[in-house]
Amino acid sequence: MDLENTFEAVARASRQLAITEEQLINRMLNAMASAAIDQTDYILSENEKDLAQMPTSDPRYDRLKLTAQRIKDIAADLANVARLPSPLGKVLDKRTHQNGLQLHKVSVPLGVVGIIYEARPNVTFDVFALCVKSGNACVLKGGSDAGHSNEAIVRVIKTVIAKYGLDENILSLLPTGREATASLLNAVGYVDIIIPRGSQGLINYVRENARVPVIETGAGIVHTYIHTSADLAKSIAIINNAKTRRVSVCNALDCLIVQKDRLSDLVQILKPMAESKVTIYADEQALEYIKNQYPDELLHPALPEHFGTEFLDYKMSVKTVNSIQEAIEHISRYSSKHSEAIIAEDESAIDLFMKSIDAAAVYANTSTAFTDGAQFGMGAEIGISTQKLHARGPMALDELTSYKWLIRGNGQVRP
Repeated sequence: MDLENTFEAVARASRQLAITEEQLINRMLNAMASAAIDQTDYILSENEKDLAQMPTSDPRYDRLKLTAQRIKDIAADLANVARLPSPLGKVLDKRTHQNGLQLHKVSVPLGVVGIIYEARPNVTFDVFALCVKSGNACVLKGGSDAGHSNEAIVRVIKTVIAKYGLDENILSLLPTGREATASLLNAVGYVDIIIPRGSQGLINYVRENARVPVIETGAGIVHTYIHTSADLAKSIAIINNAKTRRVSVCNALDCLIVQKDRLSDLVQILKPMAESKVTIYADEQALEYIKNQYPDELLHPALPEHFGTEFLDYKMSVKTVNSIQEAIEHISRYSSKHSEAIIAEDESAIDLFMKSIDAAAVYANTSTAFTDGAQFGMGAEIGISTQKLHARGPMALDELTSYKWLIRGNGQVRP
């Protein structure tokens, strides 16, 4: 598939966008928030076409589903992004050399951002808002499972873009086929960065096949460790929220790690799980404490594949450890470096855990559900980076910029 003309048009549009006044961008984003609400019925009708092709039992179904309330929330995020300060033109460093040269290090857009994502049509709105606010054009490659939804959203967005006199090519939605993915991964010279959002399989495919630089985001194999000093009431509330608030998101809890001397509390901790019909895969020691006290049909012995698995479903594994060091080792072995948590009252244990765990977000005595750009006060997010180069954790406006050096002289030449 030859998409070179498409990529060239987006790159050209990105240069115009980089010099567009911030006030115009903000007005356009506010208009887009209003348009999203006005076009709710149209967007939902197109979303229904996608939902009809996916079994409700599929863990992705909840991510795919749009509702009137979710569109209101999306519109609120768009308006929130409009209110945020621009990340562009910030002077990050400045210095004057002895020869009189004045150097300024200034934040600038990345240029063209490519996003490859699966059944998450809300990403279409979020990505465009963050990209346009940070001066970036974007190329979107959604999956066929959300094809109707994405096309409807892009139509709404482009209608608003046209009203504000901007080049509609600041946003391009590629066809859903694999050929378009291959073209995007090889769009060297046109696309500056690619961000995959979806399953570990998608992320691996993009990383292994892209010639364009990649920022890895999304896959979350999330653990929470109950230390010997953990408060029981906090543990019950935190574990329930982290697991059942919304099981299809990347910050949802996958593996509960329990200190051996707290296994006697496991029945109470898991009681809300039974009410939500969460399937538990417990190791041998944990199983002994909860068998006959957790619904038989929801309780199974843990197998090796139940650790290091992102369930995206009402499923959770339970691992017993003898020490905090063992908990840290288990997490280090299986973590995707997304979000990890400890529940403890012992400050020395908290300090050791937070220093030792290598993840984008490390929590103490709270739910991993907070790993989210909006929850971090960053507005909407473009993804959660699990790598260490350029950005880590929720990526919003600042993370969608690079910088350049501006040097002013008065006739200096280098000897």
